[in-house]
Amino acid sequence: MHQALYRKWRPKTFDDVCGQEHITSVLRYEIKNGAPSHAYLFCGSRGTGKTTCAKILAKAVNCLDLQNGSPCGKCAACVSIENGSATDVLEMDAASNNGVDNIRDIRDEVVYTPSSLKYRVYIVDEVHMLSSSAFNALLKTLEEPPAHVIFVLATTELHKLPATIVSRCQRFDFRRIASPVLAARISYIAKEEGIELDPAAAERIARRAQGGMRDAISLLELCAGGGRKIDVATVDEMMGSVGRAGTLALVGAVADADYDAIFSAIDEAVCASRDLCVFWEDLIGVYRDMLVMKTTTEAARYLDLADAEAAEIAALADRFKKGTLLAHCRLLEDALFAMQHANAVKRMVAELTLVRMCDPRLDTSVESLVARLEKLEDAAITGTFSAPVPPPAAPASATPVQPAPAASDARAPKTEATPAPKKEQPAAKASAPVQKPANGGRVLTRMRGFINCVARMERDNPMISSFLTDARAFLDEQQRVVVLLPNSFAEMMLEQAGGRDVLRHALCLELQREVRDSDLLIETAETSTVKTDTVIDDILSAAENGQ
Repeated sequence: MHQALYRKWRPKTFDDVCGQEHITSVLRYEIKNGAPSHAYLFCGSRGTGKTTCAKILAKAVNCLDLQNGSPCGKCAACVSIENGSATDVLEMDAASNNGVDNIRDIRDEVVYTPSSLKYRVYIVDEVHMLSSSAFNALLKTLEEPPAHVIFVLATTELHKLPATIVSRCQRFDFRRIASPVLAARISYIAKEEGIELDPAAAERIARRAQGGMRDAISLLELCAGGGRKIDVATVDEMMGSVGRAGTLALVGAVADADYDAIFSAIDEAVCASRDLCVFWEDLIGVYRDMLVMKTTTEAARYLDLADAEAAEIAALADRFKKGTLLAHCRLLEDALFAMQHANAVKRMVAELTLVRMCDPRLDTSVESLVARLEKLEDAAITGTFSAPVPPPAAPASATPVQPAPAASDARAPKTEATPAPKKEQPAAKASAPVQKPANGGRVLTRMRGFINCVARMERDNPMISSFLTDARAFLDEQQRVVVLLPNSFAEMMLEQAGGRDVLRHALCLELQREVRDSDLLIETAETSTVKTDTVIDDILSAAENGQ
């Protein structure tokens, strides 16, 4: 009968365990000196060696011929534990045996001495699945078990364990195994199994395993199923990925807002029956690499990339601002969650998300607004930003003097002497980009710093300032202040509470001039014709039109 590779190559001694030297060295020392703990707690992510080390520990404490703290693997005790015939080593899955009755059975059995071994070892896997009553039944036995009993608890979710259980155990945290260690191990297994494996493919499998040895070996066996040489293309095909090159090309298309390339990449992935969730996880991985490259000075310390790959990521990261990367990461995360819960529309979710990433104006989230403001700040610092000049400015530069010489050469000097300067004046006034004409014939300009007035009033009179939170302020042709309130109730409260004088005082401080009572006009959105765009809309519109 065929045996899975991850079971066939499961470590038999502490020396075979990869990437957990900080744990195996302590266990070896304790066993070598005859001082094992009464209870161990192994916690960590899947595939990092928790159950494996528990079984090696059970063999080591009962081994008749220890080899530097590791089991020999040849004595009767080691052989019986390895083949599962030892009745004194009990392995229990708490996911399916999580009731209080199961723990009571263990509590009743521990009083009996082992039948053939030195220690009776209880290995409880996924211990966080035990019920509250089961944990309570285990407490006293776990704290003071008989001298011949050892408990080994294993869990992937330490936070679900009661503190009373954790405090009674010797705790070991299993780390994710580094990609070079995983690549070296699966390369060794492939050589022993007669599998042709490229070093680049081994690194790709190791990165995909995300620190889990069992996942890495399972992926190796999956890729070797065709009986052919395993290269990077084979790994990508078996995992449903478009490959690193395809993912980087897609990120470049997002940076260029190349919609044809974006839709083509999604179409190719769908037509090739690739898993869009895997495709999306690869894309998120690239954005994570770019964010690390953008925000740290020692990116190589946090990125598991070759020099050529690091150079490609650095070049891509230079095309994005930090705020843009954060906004894109949020969109990608939300899209992945949507894909996992809506299989029928995965393609639509992917396409819509990428389109929104190309045009930040389509996204109204805070992260997207921060990215757009970031572009404005950079443009202002570098001097590439200029206030947008509306179309009326163009006719002003082309003076109406030009047609005159064609009509009469003799009268050309007269037409150039007087009419041209007089006609330029109204054109210049009409082209003022910061003014907004209202339907009532007024020309209003947005007042800058009104938010500072509200903040100053909030310190002195919070009640009055609360009615100005959603207000807008403008300056008319006579430099009078027009305050636009959201409704008539706010106007009434402002007038009755003496807020008019408080507001005039704050305006005087902000404008650095006297604002008389006649210079302050209070209007409401219900009766006014003033356009109520927000300040942020004005800033963003100016930034985008000026680039």
